Amino acid sequence: MFQGSNLQADYPWIKTPLVASAPMLNVATAPLSVAVSEAGGLGFLAGGFDVSLLESNLEEAVQLVKQSTELEQFYAGTGILPIGVGFLNWGADLTKSIAAIEKYQPCAAWFFGPKSIPDDLRPWAERVRTVTDGKTKIWVQIGTVDEAIAVAEALSPDVLVVQGSDAGGHGLAQSASIITLVPEVKDALAKRQIKTNIPLLAAGGIADGRGMAASLALGASGAVMGTRFLASSEAKIARGYQDEVLRASDGGTSSVRSTVYDRIRGILSWPTRYGGRGIINKSYIDAMNGMSDEENKALYEEELKKGDLGWGPDARLTTYAGTGVGLVNETLRAAEIIANVIQEAQDIIRRLKD
Repeated sequence: MFQGSNLQADYPWIKTPLVASAPMLNVATAPLSVAVSEAGGLGFLAGGFDVSLLESNLEEAVQLVKQSTELEQFYAGTGILPIGVGFLNWGADLTKSIAAIEKYQPCAAWFFGPKSIPDDLRPWAERVRTVTDGKTKIWVQIGTVDEAIAVAEALSPDVLVVQGSDAGGHGLAQSASIITLVPEVKDALAKRQIKTNIPLLAAGGIADGRGMAASLALGASGAVMGTRFLASSEAKIARGYQDEVLRASDGGTSSVRSTVYDRIRGILSWPTRYGGRGIINKSYIDAMNGMSDEENKALYEEELKKGDLGWGPDARLTTYAGTGVGLVNETLRAAEIIANVIQEAQDIIRRLKD
């Protein structure tokens, strides 16, 4: 069921089913990514769209890996850094990114958000494979069946991250949930006989072992979690942001996918097909009531001065989170999160077999 053979061959430290942590911008730094891999998952460092700090972040990850007995053994024996790096390809500098990948040899490079898919990703995939001799595996995040087919045909990725509409942060403005998207992607690839052994990882709304078990039943080989790791001890996150994640519930109504939060923060280069899912607050409500972006942005910048008090339903700072936010009720170490998810999923699978 796990389709774990390819994944375990590439990442021998992982436990099954695989839990990967999303490369959340400004949150997924070296401590979180290494902690996830150390716990038997696959942690991703956020390269994002500004890669000026990528090499220093990877160097920090190297030092943390050297403090982990199992990860250090893998790293010393292979020269492959047992974490991945996620890029926002609409903005990331290809030359600088490839230089960092060549120097540090991360185990995976995750591509997301190109202006044109798959064409803009061709040079990325080709150069990553060339400078690492194929050691850095190619992960591509897709949000539709057509994207999955196009990417599989053009790039032969090692993993497809199938992101559904429940995901927090950025995703397609119009998309399906993983309930239909994962099996339809799987069927479409099989029908066209397109490298049908590509592992699919489900992303969007998964926050515990129940979501993991469902993902496996849908045909995924594991799951990616982002929102759950916002409430991890190793996340680089403001206390106000984390408290809002713990407070929010009923994510289908308390969060919304929109471009408002990008506009008020002055991040205007996302391709138009994307929006960011965040918890509804005053910034969004005022925008819907006709406030101009200029006024809203000015109020946002004033709110930044409040620190942790700037987050909340009656405040203005952006709280990116998925619809599974109501399942996140406590802050735990990444290792505890992963152990709980794997154990719960395995227990569910055993019960279903009985």
